[in-house]
Amino acid sequence: MVAGHVIPDTNDGLRHAVNAHDNLSLRLCLGSHLALYLRHALEEEQGYTSTVGISTSKLLSKLVGNVNKPKGQTTLMPPYGLSMDHTNNVTAFLDPHEIGKIPNIGFRQAQKLRELILGRPAKFHAGLIYGKTQESVTVRDVRLHPDMAPAVLNKVLGGPGTPHGVGTRIWELVNGVDDTEVHQAKQIPSQISIEDSYIRLDTLEEVIKELRMLSMSLIKRMHLDLLEGEEGDADQYDAPPNQTGQMSPRRWLALPRTLRLSTRPRAAPTPDWTRSRAFNRISRSAPVPSFLFNLDESEEVLADKLVHDAWLPLFRKLHPEKSSWNLSLVNVAVTNMTDTASDNRNASGRDIGKMFKMQDKTLREWRVEDVDTTSNAAPTNSDDSAFVDGPHGVENESVRESSSNVLEGHDWEDDEDSAPVPGSTCEICGLTIPSFAMQAHQRYHLTSD
Repeated sequence: MVAGHVIPDTNDGLRHAVNAHDNLSLRLCLGSHLALYLRHALEEEQGYTSTVGISTSKLLSKLVGNVNKPKGQTTLMPPYGLSMDHTNNVTAFLDPHEIGKIPNIGFRQAQKLRELILGRPAKFHAGLIYGKTQESVTVRDVRLHPDMAPAVLNKVLGGPGTPHGVGTRIWELVNGVDDTEVHQAKQIPSQISIEDSYIRLDTLEEVIKELRMLSMSLIKRMHLDLLEGEEGDADQYDAPPNQTGQMSPRRWLALPRTLRLSTRPRAAPTPDWTRSRAFNRISRSAPVPSFLFNLDESEEVLADKLVHDAWLPLFRKLHPEKSSWNLSLVNVAVTNMTDTASDNRNASGRDIGKMFKMQDKTLREWRVEDVDTTSNAAPTNSDDSAFVDGPHGVENESVRESSSNVLEGHDWEDDEDSAPVPGSTCEICGLTIPSFAMQAHQRYHLTSD
């Protein structure tokens, strides 16, 4: 039985049944139950709800996961290729999607595909919402267009700066093929970005107000993603104070080096009071001020400093004129992360204090411990022995010696019972010389003569 929703939904009461002889169906069924377990654990332990899509690729799982939002999960069931009755659930699911909604197909690529299918530029809505088109071009329209092939898509979408084989890649996407690997999430994000869009933003007072709100969100995200507690817990941002009433010590896992401010200005109106749509952003960057890493000041104080000392100078470089600009989007970001106190071997400043605190736990299985032979609890042995605790708790006998010899100061050099040194007897002086040194010893006698 599949957990959660399924596609296609037959509504016949048997939509969750799984063919036990179909390997793909069994894998998808197991994936649905694993997703259900992870979703419930995430909500119970962290308080976060989530939406999941279950399929065989990142493309399909992402689109399937959008079907039952929020707090739901959906599984795309087989067949994934042509079956006996000529059905294919992958193409049947993808075909109704607007081409601009397919992951990894960018805005400009979708525009060129619409123009190719329609034979002219697609019309947009007259409102201020960007990216909305009046004429929908679906995946089916692109896939079944006459003479459509990877070579045609290469010709339409290719050009300077485009990756090699872009036509083949888009052709695979509209047919539901996506072989990109799922990589493990990074402990440190490459950047942290916060943005908001506006119907009208054209005064400096409003810009300062919005920059302050964005800065507050940015600082909270930095503290959440880039700080860890003294014990290495990265989730101690919201931890309660300790017994003394003070917050637990925190350290930076990484430090961003660059601030970036981006805006998207609207074009000036034409004589007939219409505007040409602008989708390009403009950006300026600057070094991150050191006060941003001060954990003793409140987020409100840091946000005010950041706005007046960093964002406003960058904003004036972007928009030197005091007025006549109108913004539809503002984005603030910190980038160029440098690892500091993380456990990554590439970190530029690994925390030596944390290393010393962890050495007791790390080296415990290799520690040499003395055995107390006088204790009743310790086992006795006829010979006093020293043991070394090896890995996995195995006691390895390393030294076995007579205690009387140690206590009486036995002279090892005078021990007549010691094993003789292997070698040969010199015919001249009668000494026993190791075999490898005999030739040198004989030369010594020749030199002495």
